[in-house]
Amino acid sequence: MTATAFGAGSLVGVPVRRVEDPTLLKGEGTYIDNLPIDGALHLAFVRSPAAHARIRSVDLSDARAMPGVVAVYSADDLDFPNHSGMMQLHPDAIRPALAKDKVRFVGDPVVVVVAETKTQAVDAAEAVVVDYDMLPAVADMEAALDPESTLQFDAMDSNIIMSAREPDGYDPLAGADVVVRGRFENQRLAVVPMEGAAIAVIPGDDGDGHQLTVYLGCQMPHMNRGGVAADFGLEPESIRLIAPHVGGSFGAKHWAAEDIVAVKVARELDRPVKWVETRSENMIAMPHGRGQVQYLELGLRNDGTIVGLRCRVVGDAGAYGGFGGMLAFGPTRMMSQGVYRIPEIAYDVAVVVTNLAPMGAYRGAGRPEAAAMLERIMDMAAAELGMDPVDIRRRNFLGADEFPYTTVTGVTYDIGDYDAALTEALRIAGYEELRAEQAARRERGDTRQLGIGISAYVEITAGGSGSEYSEVAIHADGTATIKAGTSAHGQGHATAYSQLVSGELGIPIESIEFIQSDTALVPRGGGTGGSRSLQLGGSAALEASRSVREQARSLAAELLEAAPEDIVLSTDGTFGVAGVPSKAYTWAEVAVASEAKGERLAAEHDFVQDGASFPFGAHVSVVEVDTETGRVEPIRHIAVDDCGRILNPMLVDGQVHGGLASGIAQALWEEMVYDGDGNPLTSTLAEYGIPSAAEFPQFEVAHTETPSPLNPLGAKGIGESATVGSTPAVQNAVVDALSHLGVRHIDMPLSPERVWRAIEHARAGTLPDPWREPPAAFATLAVRDRKAPTQDEEIDL
Repeated sequence: MTATAFGAGSLVGVPVRRVEDPTLLKGEGTYIDNLPIDGALHLAFVRSPAAHARIRSVDLSDARAMPGVVAVYSADDLDFPNHSGMMQLHPDAIRPALAKDKVRFVGDPVVVVVAETKTQAVDAAEAVVVDYDMLPAVADMEAALDPESTLQFDAMDSNIIMSAREPDGYDPLAGADVVVRGRFENQRLAVVPMEGAAIAVIPGDDGDGHQLTVYLGCQMPHMNRGGVAADFGLEPESIRLIAPHVGGSFGAKHWAAEDIVAVKVARELDRPVKWVETRSENMIAMPHGRGQVQYLELGLRNDGTIVGLRCRVVGDAGAYGGFGGMLAFGPTRMMSQGVYRIPEIAYDVAVVVTNLAPMGAYRGAGRPEAAAMLERIMDMAAAELGMDPVDIRRRNFLGADEFPYTTVTGVTYDIGDYDAALTEALRIAGYEELRAEQAARRERGDTRQLGIGISAYVEITAGGSGSEYSEVAIHADGTATIKAGTSAHGQGHATAYSQLVSGELGIPIESIEFIQSDTALVPRGGGTGGSRSLQLGGSAALEASRSVREQARSLAAELLEAAPEDIVLSTDGTFGVAGVPSKAYTWAEVAVASEAKGERLAAEHDFVQDGASFPFGAHVSVVEVDTETGRVEPIRHIAVDDCGRILNPMLVDGQVHGGLASGIAQALWEEMVYDGDGNPLTSTLAEYGIPSAAEFPQFEVAHTETPSPLNPLGAKGIGESATVGSTPAVQNAVVDALSHLGVRHIDMPLSPERVWRAIEHARAGTLPDPWREPPAAFATLAVRDRKAPTQDEEIDL
């Protein structure tokens, strides 16, 4: 498939303002905590203060006697289903909905209190008494690899829940003149959406055949309805699941353990219930993101040509084997080749359970981790060989004429022009002038040194995402309705999809209604994740609108007594005979004619894309580092991202801005920190370094456009791309600012203390080696088949 031509009234490429915003700006959003649900009870959870302990006893008597309390339950009081999450990584690492026998992380829910008001539920939760028998905690993913570390699950013989290594004797570095080595930490992050997790459950017949109505803050309503059905033995069609306005998700909001409890309690008491996560709960209990330790060895020839790459990666799955641990096994491995011609790649991986919060997905979900490690080792290689970071990248880029290109790890890139993106980023940045300014500051011995960081990346979007649904219908008043199986939570789907349909049908955007996120109104859908929405859902809406247009042409032909091929649709949305302007029919008149025949003027389409798409780009970060305090100030950030054909530049730039904020924040400020006993030390926004807009420079955003051949829009994803590209660019910039002192690497986040210590070590000649031997456990992992798994096989893990 190739990108197709659009209608005469096409709005592709037009920066249309978001139609969603007036509702939000006027405070008319339908967030779960605002829903007026008559008689709703409120839930509050009693959570473990210990990272690892046996539950000796639970005393609920005082809580049950508190005012307004309707019920108090522990795992022994109700038969709660186990929580499977998005996927189960190991059959023996099963998570109960409420902790039973043991707690495995600080924040593990142990008891649920049900009361008439939220305040009453919270007060009663404080009256619950739980007696714990403390156990040793494993709070470090590399320590969890040690056979002597505390075993998390008795049925397992180690804490490793997924692993693979290359066969003995396979050497991807054979023939290298130089081998560059580095150990990198991709730190654990809290997701911190503006709205925490939220659910409201209404049991009983709604009059439309649904026995259960669930309002859930989530990204994938139909998939989550399937989770409810599977966990409670119900038919999916008997459940109505609605995702109303969702205050951010970034990959974190899916069917959760607390949601199982809410559904069970509502059905048990036969009353509506509501639970909205507090910020404190959100920080410690919503699944975290990232969390990898990466050992890389890059082999090169003396001219900078890459010979091969060896990766040994530890992934932290957190407690209960959170599905985010899989990302080290799947997407990080898949994207470990990046934008380069790397003939050989060895990738060993061990995913472990720890006594920290479960791991989930966070903006980029495995792809930022791949770019971070690859772009760091590329900069280290450039320094080792005395090359400019730009030159070593260009020497190894895949060429624009090599696509489609199948990587060593088994994925097929659809299209790319990596040098074009880098060239544009360097032009905007004024790269040569920046290097001259840097040299001048070094010569003067300035306190504030300039750092220039480069990154080039490629990522995967819509991988393994199946089909996506849309319907377009025209009504007797000339308005249109779009139904979409995707589920927006801030991205602007209503605007983007309406632009497509308006351009094809000539119906004004203000006359188009957009319906999503309700399984009673939208029959099916894959939801939103992996930056899949526009390329799949948008293509479905485009094709459905074209089908409706052809239906209307046939009806207009009957009304005008002409052949369908002679009917033209004008940009004002009227049908007439080509060359005969005297008579025309409006959409309303055609819709009425369709109704008179007993037919709806509507079309459905399920769009299936033949493979994932691969957005790419290049970023340049410019920072100033105070060599007396270690403080880093980002002063410029240039992002050139390629998401194929751009539908709405305003929406695309907005997504890039959000991605940049996430990526830069990881590089400089954010980290979820635990002590050695598994106690969270950054569990409030007073300690966790989430930035405000004031911490960022003005973003300089541009794009190249290489349309994907995989869908009629030529579109690729954009929601996560800037996160992938920005983090390594900033990290490289900080190290670059200090490279003349001998600094070779600093782990993220690049806090003032961490940077200052690196400067002090450099001045004292005591800089630590950025490499150390990987844990011995890697030598004992199960051997993988050298045949690379296919893209879908890897994703389906």
